[in-house]
Amino acid sequence: MAYVSQELKAKLAPKIKAICTKYGVKASLAVRNHSTLVLNIKSGKIDFFADAAPSKQDSRYCQVNTYWYRDHFDGVARDFLSEVIPTMHVGNHDNSDIQVDYFDVGWYVNVNVGQWNKPYELTA
Repeated sequence: MAYVSQELKAKLAPKIKAICTKYGVKASLAVRNHSTLVLNIKSGKIDFFADAAPSKQDSRYCQVNTYWYRDHFDGVARDFLSEVIPTMHVGNHDNSDIQVDYFDVGWYVNVNVGQWNKPYELTA
């Protein structure tokens, strides 16, 4: 059963915040339902939507597919996600076998760019 604690979040937070600072991104880290580590990206210098697939370019909010982000983003956005998502998985395991409908993960990871009620703010 997936489980992520506040202690684990506190352990991973400095590394994640260092990556955010490196790329000029403001974000918050949260634990949802004791099973998911969530990174909410609020603002920054990265234009996620210019570097995204055409279907996401007209938006100011998206939920990043943490398995397919390399195919959906280019440039600096992909570089940032390629650093932060693996960092969010440090210490995690995935022994799932989808063919027999068996899922065994340490915890789930979600990355949101903006929120549905507060869009991502691109800064200069």
